[in-house]
Amino acid sequence: MNKDHLKIDIKGYVQGLGFRPFIARLARQHQQKGWIANTTDGVTIAIEGGPEQQQQFLYCLNNQTPPFAEIKSLSMTHQALAGFLDFQIKASIADGEHSAFVLPDIATCQACIRDIFDPASRYYNYPFTSCCHCGPRYSIMIRQPYDRNHTSMAEFNTCHQCGQEYQAIDNRRFHAQTIACPNCGPQLKLLDDSGHILAEKHNALLAASRYLHAGKIIAIKGIGGYQLLVDASNQQAIERLRQRKHRPQKPFALMVADLAIVQQLCFINALEQAALTSPAAPIMLLKRRDTRQLADAVAPDSRLLGIMLPYSPLHHLLLHDFGSPVIATSGNRQDEPICIDDQQALTRLAGVADYFLTHDRPILRPLDDSIVRLINGKITVLRRARGYTPQPITLNAAMPDTLAVGGQLKNTIAVSHGQQIILSQHLGDLDSEASQQQFQATLTDLQQFYQITPTRIMHDAHKGYTSSQFADHSGIQQHPIQHHYAHALSCMAEHGLEPPVLGIAWDGSGLGTDNTLWGGEFLLITRQGFQRYAHFRPFSLPGGYKAIQEPRRAALGLLYEISANVFERQDLAFTTQELNLLQSALTKQLNCPRTTSAGRLFDAVASLLDLCQINQYEGQAAMVLENSTASIESDQHYQFQLIPSSPIVIDWQITIEQLLNDTAYITPGYIAAKFHNTLAEIMLAIAELAGQKTIVLSGGCFQNAFLVEKAVRKLNTAGFNVYCHEKIPPNDGGLALGQLYAANYIG
Repeated sequence: MNKDHLKIDIKGYVQGLGFRPFIARLARQHQQKGWIANTTDGVTIAIEGGPEQQQQFLYCLNNQTPPFAEIKSLSMTHQALAGFLDFQIKASIADGEHSAFVLPDIATCQACIRDIFDPASRYYNYPFTSCCHCGPRYSIMIRQPYDRNHTSMAEFNTCHQCGQEYQAIDNRRFHAQTIACPNCGPQLKLLDDSGHILAEKHNALLAASRYLHAGKIIAIKGIGGYQLLVDASNQQAIERLRQRKHRPQKPFALMVADLAIVQQLCFINALEQAALTSPAAPIMLLKRRDTRQLADAVAPDSRLLGIMLPYSPLHHLLLHDFGSPVIATSGNRQDEPICIDDQQALTRLAGVADYFLTHDRPILRPLDDSIVRLINGKITVLRRARGYTPQPITLNAAMPDTLAVGGQLKNTIAVSHGQQIILSQHLGDLDSEASQQQFQATLTDLQQFYQITPTRIMHDAHKGYTSSQFADHSGIQQHPIQHHYAHALSCMAEHGLEPPVLGIAWDGSGLGTDNTLWGGEFLLITRQGFQRYAHFRPFSLPGGYKAIQEPRRAALGLLYEISANVFERQDLAFTTQELNLLQSALTKQLNCPRTTSAGRLFDAVASLLDLCQINQYEGQAAMVLENSTASIESDQHYQFQLIPSSPIVIDWQITIEQLLNDTAYITPGYIAAKFHNTLAEIMLAIAELAGQKTIVLSGGCFQNAFLVEKAVRKLNTAGFNVYCHEKIPPNDGGLALGQLYAANYIG
């Protein structure tokens, strides 16, 4: 019989999900001899057999891949016959470029869930059960390619039974690199706040469940780091957690045992359900039902609940034993990264957690829980970490190794790797020393993991940002990128768009090219850069940074811009002494930076409607304003004026005057809806003047589902092509991607 020898090189998501076992079974099915091996950038296959069977093999390879597998490129060459005797899975070939296609951590599959609840299974009650189709990946990888000895599972030697399953070609744990069982794998232990062991193995889990019932706060070591758990029905326990974590009002996320409980607590549609139950297993923001199952302190004054399902065997077992929803919030102190090892947890969470449910499988990089929300019919990532990182964004062409270091808030960093951009996990705000250390560690990790040597570094134009200061001392060629330009470019990069584009970038603030605080920007983007086409009329922020914390200050600055007689009003949310100080500051323009920020405009309106005067957490006023529009259906809007200058100035004065008149006889929710409608009308008016049919929306204001839906509908109806974020956060978590994309347009 005629035989051919084919060598096949594949790049893509082909490691860590049973791809090599799949190929081995395929080769046996189609009578092919040869081998497969992981390489640093994918897999290499050699097959020798009949040409007809090889064509069948190739058809199945392209059309019957395992769950989550994705072939990005495939090349074949004919080789001289080698006379293979069988088909083998060979040791990895650790040379060549490193792959950009590394799997994120995958939520526990249904088969493994059945195993841990089956008394007849040897994985019964074992909290580290996994297979080729699920389990930790990126959080435990030391380096590429993905082999057990390149993960933090290397220190656990498999027992005889695990070894047999690992070698059994028809077993779903065939060549599963994370295979482990109660006899050979990681083990649980429960510690008190001094680090003393109180219980081990399954008894540790049962004891943790009892302590939760008793109202205690448990720090649990999850997939990408520690979480703080507390009974979601225990008001006093939640209030104690809020006090200890210095988090007075910001809603907590919940973890519930199954979809049935989600449906009891929230309204959920098919798209939201698919995202919630996906392998990424994110926190999903859902509209809450009127239910008394939860304590009021879970999410005070919020119409949304952040809910996730168990995504590891440990979570499944604990939720099953506990029997009701728990708060599951990041295991950190305010402004610090999540803890990933026992020593960090015992030190940083001292005085916060009462007990620590931990284990001996090392976490190599912190990965917080991701957050998503349905916006305009699309699942939109608001915080990108576990389950989504490090999936790359593909460029139209390769670029030299480049590093981007993001902004100060919601920081992420990014590296380019050929035609791919890899965006790091969410790192958080860079205000604390611990966060800055994690920022540095992640920079080193990304460069080592992907084996890149950046030749240039992109950063925000604000020199005061920690990330910009790092760039300044990096010793390589640096390029400052204007904040809102980077926002617009991040949306362009996500969708593979090229200029020209009209970018609408609205957020809290970012340094503009004129050294004022921008934030309500319309940018015409070309290959040569951007032109500021339009912006909101600027106003003063009395107290500077304090005005971000206190929407009442933004409101005062807005009203002062209309009339210096504002201090004669009787409805201002200040004491007489405060007003005297603020009047002096505004009159003399002392510490009163000027801003065009749409985010501060939201704050001001929330204050004028008496919905929020002082933020207890970042973005609270804007969230409360959006929440107030629930169930309001109206297309009415306020007037506004466009001042024909270069750039065009959007004058909101008549908008605010009409809004204030409405407060005498219209509900705050209806006024808020009219305000949102006005913003959509403004977008349409500027878009029609700009004459650019392709529009991108980016910036923190576009986390507001009501605003996005109103704006996109209006712009689409008028014939514009509108692109919004989906896989990349619209907030500052996407800045690094935009900064890196800007490198395409720098000579």
